[in-house]
Amino acid sequence: MSIANAQIKIKEIELEILKVKQENDQINNHQKIQELEKQKREIIIHNFTNLSSYDRVKLARFNQRSNIYAYIDNLFDCFIEFHGDRLYKDDPAIIGGIAYFKDIPVTIIGHLKGRTLQENIDCNFAMANPEGYRKAIRLMKQADKFQRPIITFIDTPGAYPGDKAEEHGQAEAIAKCLYEMSLLKVPVIAVVIGEGGSGGALALSVANRIVMLENAIYSILSPEGFATILWKDASKAKEASQLMELTAKDLYQKQIIDAIINEPLGGVQENPTIVMMQLSRYLDKELKSLMALKPEQLQRQRYSKFRKMGSFIEESK
Repeated sequence: MSIANAQIKIKEIELEILKVKQENDQINNHQKIQELEKQKREIIIHNFTNLSSYDRVKLARFNQRSNIYAYIDNLFDCFIEFHGDRLYKDDPAIIGGIAYFKDIPVTIIGHLKGRTLQENIDCNFAMANPEGYRKAIRLMKQADKFQRPIITFIDTPGAYPGDKAEEHGQAEAIAKCLYEMSLLKVPVIAVVIGEGGSGGALALSVANRIVMLENAIYSILSPEGFATILWKDASKAKEASQLMELTAKDLYQKQIIDAIINEPLGGVQENPTIVMMQLSRYLDKELKSLMALKPEQLQRQRYSKFRKMGSFIEESK
C-alpha cells in the first residue's frame, strides 16, 4: 500500500471509530473500537517503517500535519497576530506576531498551510508573495528593536512564482529577508515543520539554530522540479528525492541542521503532543543558551554557520 493510500485508509478508520463512539451500545462499542485501533496500528507499522526519501516527502506534504497555528496554540501563550507589510497589503501565506514562550516574549513568523482545499486557496498553498516577506522583515526589525528572540516555522513548497509576485519584487523581497536576518542582534531559531522548499523557505532560515521534524524536508526545490530539470521527467521525483538528500537525517549528517525532532510512526498528526513536548524542551534549552550571548556573537555565529554550510556544500560537489 502506498503512503497516500495508507493515509486515506487510516482516515477512514478514524472516522469509523468516531462513528462507533456515538453509538449507545458501550460493551460492543469497546470491542469494535479495539479492533479498529488494531487495524490502524497494523497499517501504520506496515507502511511507515523504513521510509524512503520520497515517502518522507509525501508525509511532509500531508494536509493533516500540524500547521503553524497548532504550534502557536500548544507552545506559546498570549499570541497576538500582526497583519500587513505597511507598503501594500497583508499576505495570509505568512503568519506573524508576538507571544510568550515560558514567560519569554518572542516574535513568531512562519508559513501557513491549510488543511482543506479552501484553506489552501485562502493562504495560496503557503506560497508567499513579496508582501509576506516584507511583513516578515517588519516583524524581524520590531523584534530586534525590542530585543525579542525570533522563532520561525517553515512549511512551504517555495515562494509564489506568479507574474504579480515578480512585478512586485519577489526576488528583492527574499534577498532583503536574507540580508536583514543576517544582521539581527537577537537569537533566531528556525523550525522546519513540513516542506522547506527553495528561496521561499531560506528567506526565514538564516538562524542561529535550524531544527527539523523527522519527516520534514528541506531542499533547493521540489523533487518534481529537480527531476524535470535533470531528466525532463517529473515522474522521476522518487529517484530525485534520493539524490537530493533532503530529509532531516541527511541534513543532520551533513551538519546543515542542528537537531531532529522525532515524530511518531505515521507522522506528527498521529500524536502531536509528543512532538510539541520535544520541541518545547529544545526551544527552552536553546533560547536560554542563545540569550546569554552578546549581539555581535549571535551575528558572528550565524555568519560562521552559513559560511561553513556553503563550504561543506562546495566540497561535496
